[in-house]
Amino acid sequence: MNIIVFEDSGTDRLFPITTGRPAYAITCASYRLIDWITELEGNLVGSVRPHLETLQLHDYPEFHQSLDPKFKSTWLINARLVPSVSNVKRLHQFKDSCPSAESAVVARNGWAVGSALLPTSSLVDKSPGEMREFLLGLANEPDQAEVVETDLELFEYPHHVVAQNMSAFRENIEHRISLGKFEKPQAGVYLGAGVSIGDHVVMDSSSGPIVLDENVKVGPFSLLRGPIYIGPNSKISEHASIKDEVSVSNNCKVGGEVEATVIEAYSNKQHHGFIGHSYLGSWINLGAGTCNSDLKNTYGKVNVEYGDRKVATEMQFMGCVMGDYAKTAINTSIFTGKMIGCGSMVYGFATTNVPSFVNYARLFGEVGGLPPEVIVSTQARMFARRNVDQRPCDVQLIHDMFRLTEFERPDRLSSDPISL
Repeated sequence: MNIIVFEDSGTDRLFPITTGRPAYAITCASYRLIDWITELEGNLVGSVRPHLETLQLHDYPEFHQSLDPKFKSTWLINARLVPSVSNVKRLHQFKDSCPSAESAVVARNGWAVGSALLPTSSLVDKSPGEMREFLLGLANEPDQAEVVETDLELFEYPHHVVAQNMSAFRENIEHRISLGKFEKPQAGVYLGAGVSIGDHVVMDSSSGPIVLDENVKVGPFSLLRGPIYIGPNSKISEHASIKDEVSVSNNCKVGGEVEATVIEAYSNKQHHGFIGHSYLGSWINLGAGTCNSDLKNTYGKVNVEYGDRKVATEMQFMGCVMGDYAKTAINTSIFTGKMIGCGSMVYGFATTNVPSFVNYARLFGEVGGLPPEVIVSTQARMFARRNVDQRPCDVQLIHDMFRLTEFERPDRLSSDPISL
């Protein structure tokens, strides 16, 4: 069977999370959708936004470039699907419910297509551009396909990643444990190969398991309270407090107090300071003392601004969402429910959403544009420190991210950079 994982128009609503990453690569409750998809048998094809095609070619080699016409049916999977155990089960149930392998059935969630099963003959002759247009229009023009309503869960806004991380964490971590790759030195604690734990570390698994993947290092005098997952080659600093639905990806450095938060690969939050109910992208660095608020003084539900739209999250606890390559200075404070754009550098107090590629020092009366060349140079230095090669596609991605986020920045910022 052919399997197409496709990005639809809803992917742009997930900025800044999806500005520089495919939607199928969003981490939530320790899993990405791509982790589940690669377990499927078939010819896997990825349909992503044009600026991510080269990156997909290099970083996700499991994807083939075209459909295989020998397979009569093609299974379409929305890249925004929440990567939870329950949602993946629902995805399989939809496919298994289709009357035959050559059926034309579209599973719709509101305005969006969650999944579909179509004859390969209806897709195989389309160019990449035609395929993308076809997939984008599938919800409204499914041709002669049968349309069914589905309960497949899709990420709609960035705060949904934080909410789903909490709701899916326990079932996802139990599935990860069930794979049998971890040692169990004590009740509720699961360790991968090469894990190093310092002296006087408290591991409290009374509320959920603690999973430390391969080569994780935990500094002395730390508190780990489950359920949490720490990915391969990550480091937990001494005196850290990591608790309650924290999902850390590979090659991260984490310290201070972190609660109910997703941290993507190669990000640093090494120092004291609180981050809670938040999402941090890749290659982020938080200066010492950086904190965010995740609870309003009124204890009410948090509303989040996305552009000119205010969205009710229905969440009492909601921190911040930070895009890839964002940085904060020492003692930066981020207010409740704020979006921090990709490639931005934040100083002082973030009392509003922060556009991508800006120096944000609103407290000091200055917000200035940040040219992509500055982030490219920073990227090279960061990569070198982690022994990662900077490729032409990495450099091009920075420029593409800058272009895609121009709408966030006032016109005057485009040509008026400042230095802080």
